[in-house]
Amino acid sequence: MAKAELKTKATEVGVADYIAALPEPARRADAAVLDALYRKVTGLEPKMWGPSIIGYGSYDYKYDSGREGTFCRAGFSPRKAVHTLYVLAGLAESAPVAALLGKLGKHTTGKGCLYIRKLADVDVAVVEALVALSWERMNAQHPD
Repeated sequence: MAKAELKTKATEVGVADYIAALPEPARRADAAVLDALYRKVTGLEPKMWGPSIIGYGSYDYKYDSGREGTFCRAGFSPRKAVHTLYVLAGLAESAPVAALLGKLGKHTTGKGCLYIRKLADVDVAVVEALVALSWERMNAQHPD
């Protein structure tokens, strides 16, 4: 089966331009901190994936159904209500992640995602540790 045409794919929009265009100053400031944190952990320059995901690296995947695609290896989206961090896929039930989430501060979780309203509500060092665990897992699952 050929790769499906995905709506969320790497674009040529500049990440700095995207962050600068966020309407709320607090959201812009938090996005800049998250961008610096992800750059530190991944060692990579980000790209925009779709209209609102700031992604670092990429990997190819193939589901049992035969559907294939490419997506960012790590990333986040500074959405209006919450920052969505794509860090929990396959890790949400692990003991190290559970321990970190217990120390994180005010957050919610969803299918593979961590939701943070504002960085002032959480321990940013714990966020960095979660991003690092996710990055390690992605690199182990999808080696270059």
